[in-house]
Amino acid sequence: MTQPHPSTITHTITRVKHPIWMALVAFFVAFGATSVAADAPRALNYDDVFILQTVSDPQPSNEGEHIAFVRTWMDRQKDQARNGIWVIEVDDDGDVDELEPLTPRTMNATSPRWSPDDERIAFVADGEIQMAWLDSGRMSTLTQLAGSPGDLSWSPDGQWLAFVMLTKDEQAAPVQLPGRPEGAEWAAAPIYIDQPQYRADGAGYLPRGHRQVYIVPATGGTPIQLTDGPYHHSQIHWAPDSESIYFSANRSEEAYRQPLRSDIYQVDIATKALTQINDASGPHSQPQPSPEGDLVAYLGFEDRKLSHQGNRLHVLDPASGEIQNLTEDLDRSIDAYQWLADGSGFVIQYDDHGSPTLAYQSLNGEREVIDAQLGGPYLSRPYTSGQFKVANNGMIAFTHQTSQRPSELAVITSQTDVPGGHVVTDFNQVLRRDREVGRVEEFRYDSSVDGRELQGWIMYPPGFDESQQYPMILEIHGGPFAAYGPMFAMELQLMAAQGYVVVYTNPRGSTSYGEAFANLIHHNYPSEDFNDLMDGVDAVIERGFINEDELFITGGSGGGVLTTWSIGHTDRFAAAVAVNPVINWYSFVLNADFYYLFSQYWFPALPWEDPDHYMRHSPISYVGNVTTPTMLFTGESDYRTPISETEQYYQALQLRGIETAMVRVPGASHALHRRPSNLMAKPAYVVHWFDQYRSGQ
Repeated sequence: MTQPHPSTITHTITRVKHPIWMALVAFFVAFGATSVAADAPRALNYDDVFILQTVSDPQPSNEGEHIAFVRTWMDRQKDQARNGIWVIEVDDDGDVDELEPLTPRTMNATSPRWSPDDERIAFVADGEIQMAWLDSGRMSTLTQLAGSPGDLSWSPDGQWLAFVMLTKDEQAAPVQLPGRPEGAEWAAAPIYIDQPQYRADGAGYLPRGHRQVYIVPATGGTPIQLTDGPYHHSQIHWAPDSESIYFSANRSEEAYRQPLRSDIYQVDIATKALTQINDASGPHSQPQPSPEGDLVAYLGFEDRKLSHQGNRLHVLDPASGEIQNLTEDLDRSIDAYQWLADGSGFVIQYDDHGSPTLAYQSLNGEREVIDAQLGGPYLSRPYTSGQFKVANNGMIAFTHQTSQRPSELAVITSQTDVPGGHVVTDFNQVLRRDREVGRVEEFRYDSSVDGRELQGWIMYPPGFDESQQYPMILEIHGGPFAAYGPMFAMELQLMAAQGYVVVYTNPRGSTSYGEAFANLIHHNYPSEDFNDLMDGVDAVIERGFINEDELFITGGSGGGVLTTWSIGHTDRFAAAVAVNPVINWYSFVLNADFYYLFSQYWFPALPWEDPDHYMRHSPISYVGNVTTPTMLFTGESDYRTPISETEQYYQALQLRGIETAMVRVPGASHALHRRPSNLMAKPAYVVHWFDQYRSGQ
């Protein structure tokens, strides 16, 4: 389906409070109701991935009168997600006065940032910093950069824009081959690599260089580099006086050997002098000075070398050196935060029992949860996520999501009391009005290992009838230190649309239940998390509508690990699909892109120092027990769980004579869902494999 031009959409939904518009809206609503009655919504098809749209990066103007945000849509012709910046005007009651695109549909634009006077919006498009003047509607490119900018930020005085950019370190090859005749067609020269972090999933083999902090005049011009050295710098935030910038960096010797370490620095604009703000060990990130500049907040923890360690919100008084840990009692990892305009406290974001959560956090330790149905732009599986921003008047703009639709823009103001927040966009009307989306229900059950209460969700197929018997798919999240929740998940919805009950749970090791729960699998993964998953399957079977001869299992990344682990420990599943799994921890640590992190935090020793531990927790060690027909599905450019892991398991199953297949996705990284056709292909292949092993098929 061809997407309508943004201006067409704008004209149909702007200024809806005008009496004439209200009458037109009433007419079209009535007409739409008649159409729905005549043509009932249908179940999702695979190519419905192209109708999905999401909202991300909400940025209210300083006084909260307008909100800029990124609207993402799926380009069917180019098979990619594309981004545009839109601006909406919302009054104190949460009603929409105006909604219109800032950037043309042909421009792929992100990172909208308001000037301090709310008259301009800077943003990033085509690898450059762009500027839009709102009164005149004019737009201009401000820079000619050698790389793509990130962390775009205005100085409080409106004179400068700061950003982070990879600065390449060109180095000639150590060997120059002689004897090449002029015009000769020799093979491409060998590539010499000696940097520790030389490749990354989604980026491939990395160019030599480091991310440095720059500033450029807000009127455009040549950027000024503020930092240097063989270090990566990120998460910049201006001081209120516009004379310095705070940022996070690991500037230690052999930084790569301390993959989690980061410290807070302040760079003086005039002199480029650096000052380290904190002196404690461990990762410290996202620095934000208070509105008055007398305090500095940041996230972090003291590194204990645990597999999962949650961020706490700290406030430092630079004058006295006193540090307050404001969220230690919460036992939840703080994902994001922002100072309130009066400096009395913050809005903080964290996950709690599978739900993204916002709360007010005061400097005196008091905390109050905000009623906001937070959920981010993640589309494929029901991972917890979300984004928010607070205006000076206290209005909160955030991404709103439910299990029934992707993220939309929502607001909370002093005059809105809509439960979960007032949703002010509706970019997924086709999904909401013309498709039947599977209903999602939470359930709780007890672990057979230690009696802990566990949380899960059941996604029912369209037209579900509890008197019937259904096939069931257990879908396992990755991470493993992550969490599922009642979020929209297109992959799972597409499987449910084919008549399957889809079940997903948060076994031990999942986040959002506290550090102790997550670290039950510290140096012990996989282990009893397998039991937690099987207990969830049993709890759903007890409801009476599952055909026990048609149980199926799948999962990606860490979920692929637990899929292959499960079929090595039980034969209850009729078939399995392992998506980008790890099969052999020994080979994984020596092939994955984050090998320094995995080897230090996930295992008690290096592979050759404790091979028994690595192999005891490797699914390949139990492949001799497998009788379950198994398909493997992995991107060929996956550097997080390299495709060599998949090939090991495929060949082992072939040697054993087990029914197996391998699906290789050309050009795809670990994030298989990045291209819409791959988001479509993954559940299609899963259902294809499972359908072959349905009873009676």
